[in-house]
Amino acid sequence: MSNFKTILILCAGISGLLGAPALADIKIGVAAEPYPPFTSKDTTGQWVGWEIDLVKAVCAKINEKCEIVETAWDGIIPALSAKKIDVIAASMAITPKRKELIDFSTPYYQSAAVMIGAKNGDLDISPAHLAGKIIGVQVSTIHSAYLDKYFAKTSTIKTYQTQDEANQDLSAGRVDYVLANGLALDSFLSTAAECCEPKAAVPYDADVFGPGVGFGLRKEDMDMNSKLSAAIKALAEAGELEKISAKFGLSGKIELPK
Repeated sequence: MSNFKTILILCAGISGLLGAPALADIKIGVAAEPYPPFTSKDTTGQWVGWEIDLVKAVCAKINEKCEIVETAWDGIIPALSAKKIDVIAASMAITPKRKELIDFSTPYYQSAAVMIGAKNGDLDISPAHLAGKIIGVQVSTIHSAYLDKYFAKTSTIKTYQTQDEANQDLSAGRVDYVLANGLALDSFLSTAAECCEPKAAVPYDADVFGPGVGFGLRKEDMDMNSKLSAAIKALAEAGELEKISAKFGLSGKIELPK
């Protein structure tokens, strides 16, 4: 009787293992909030966007199974360090400060930082002209760092956990301007054309904006970094990144690796 029970227990355990879903090889962390055209959810709850298609193409290129894992933006680097995710794919710019904590793949895109504000035809975004104004920005971003460097002495900087929150406060008149990735702001402006308009791109600062956006990885994952960087280069040379850009209407608007 004892042996029979043992067999039953073993069979049940094997059945449970066979019925359990296979674990993904690589967990790809994306910011939980929508960031179109790079990452957002469709009506079925599936993640879509330029960066999602890039992840799919890269994972196919390196022959790995990948899983998208939602992570709060301000906790995404700690999640990587704690091995809750393996790769950050969240339009994260490569900066010296972040490189103190994590490593990055080769850059896969670069785009301008743009200031938007009330629709009034005033396109002057110099720090002197915006003195006394309230500027909204997402926390822990290169755009927040840029405002701290150039506008904090003359303007009031208001930070938000998500880009959507900053955009909505601009629509409601609670802030005067918003600074963010220009391509991400295009999606907002397409639905808020009556209230708001693009003003201008801010001057590029290499120390703040870095060489572009890359995959974030743990420093010890050098082999994975090499694979991802090689895949990005191969996809760029084959014209696949341009095809993804065309799909999302970004041809000529986004700077891709050569």
